[in-house]
Amino acid sequence: MREAVRNFDKVWTKAWITAHPLRSFGIIVHLLLRTLFAIFWLAAGINKVNKDWLTSDILRQIFLDRLTEMPPDAFASVFLQNFAIPLYVLVAWVITIGEIYSAVGLLVGVTTRLAAAVSFFILFGLAIGGYYDASLIPFFLLNAMFLCWPSGLWLGFDRPLARAHPQIRWFR
Repeated sequence: MREAVRNFDKVWTKAWITAHPLRSFGIIVHLLLRTLFAIFWLAAGINKVNKDWLTSDILRQIFLDRLTEMPPDAFASVFLQNFAIPLYVLVAWVITIGEIYSAVGLLVGVTTRLAAAVSFFILFGLAIGGYYDASLIPFFLLNAMFLCWPSGLWLGFDRPLARAHPQIRWFR
């Protein structure tokens, strides 16, 4: 993949694909996973907007319900009581806007790594808020993959933006 990162301009040429069929397949799988992950975040963000998370106390009630399900001395319980519940309006906005930003960034390949970092931040918040289970592991692994490889350079708006503004790290 290092060669695909260094030579992102050549990834979609017939000569490169012929010379690197396995890497080309890997890039296609990566882009497919990025697209599916983006659709997941988009659906989650739209769902929160539709359920009125931004102007109601739904998230506060979710946190209070979750608080009753965990031991009072657990870190997640302390986190919810001292941070998430008092700041539920801010948390709702950060989660919703973060999910939509991550979705758009990953879907169209603009500031792809930053979008993956925001996605990682949201997942980390879920985990420390007491929603961690083994089902989050694949999401963390996908985020790690999106953070490591600049897939926006392979397919996305990061590619022309990186060419036009090579000094700006956001597009690499």
